[in-house]
Order: sequence, then structure tokens, then C-alpha cells
Amino acid sequence: MSPRAVIVGPPGSGKSTVGPLLAAALGVVFRDSDDDIVARTGRSISDIFAEDGEPAFRALEEEAVATALAEHDGVLSLGGGAPLTPGTRARLAGHTVVFLNVGLAAGVQRTGLSSARPLLAGVNPRATFKKLLDERVPVYREVATVEVATDDRTPAEIVAGLAAQLAVPAEAKE
Repeated sequence: MSPRAVIVGPPGSGKSTVGPLLAAALGVVFRDSDDDIVARTGRSISDIFAEDGEPAFRALEEEAVATALAEHDGVLSLGGGAPLTPGTRARLAGHTVVFLNVGLAAGVQRTGLSSARPLLAGVNPRATFKKLLDERVPVYREVATVEVATDDRTPAEIVAGLAAQLAVPAEAKE
């Protein structure tokens, strides 16, 4: 079993909006690895970060992603930092990975620099978001098989393009 598509990207890229819409367009089930972690632990992502720290959260995340990749055949959305873990990057090899790319201005606007996003909390959230993009975009590109710019596109436009691209399994295109 393998997901039809795995969605990665920074906060504000549209993973939580595009993922369910893409799943519906493809006629498959949507799953979010962050939701899996919350369900398993009974705690919010913010609480896990605050109480246990980022390394503990990343370990939970890596386990959740490994499980989802093994048992889910729909659209799977990963938390923004999931691909940072070498084990997760290795597990993504061979999967259709969609990188939803968002620029600094659009990302800041979309996230509202929310304190619910643990890695954006701090003295200068805009600078923190820029640093996050600088560090993560190369990693997202490393694991991605498809990259979609989201800044000036509606979720419906993004989904329409992706659904058309993903509608026919790769082996049928050859």
C-alpha cells in the first residue's frame, strides 16, 4: 500500500486546505500525520513542543509518518518539519511527493504568525519564518517529485492542476 500523494511544505503553504480537496478530487481518503500524533498522544502539537521539546516531537512525527506511509493509500499530508528527519526523507523515496511552495509574504499572511505554530513563536516571527523557509525549501525540493507554487493561486486552481497530473498512475503513462 502506498499513498497516491504525500504533501509537504512550510506552514501556510496550504497542506491542510489542499490535501482534503485533492483527496476528494481523486476519490481517496485524506490523512494528516499531525492529526495522527494528536490522536495518539491526546495532546496538541504545541503542548508536545512546549512540554517535551522539538526532538521528542520529531521522534513521534517520524513514527507517525512511517506508519501512515505503510498503511494509507489516499492523500497524506505531513507536518512542515517532517522531511527534516533523515529517516522520513529516506521513507519518502519512491512516493509521489507534492511540495506546496509558498513565498515569504504569502506565508506570513496566511499563517498570521500564529502562536499555535510553535516554530513561529518568538520575538521576530517574520524573521523566523524566513529562516524556516531558507532551511527547509532545499529539503522539500530534495524529496519532491512535484512542486507547485501556491502564492497567487486558489486552492481550487492548485487542486485542479494536481488532480489532472495525478489522475493517471505513473505506470499507465509509460
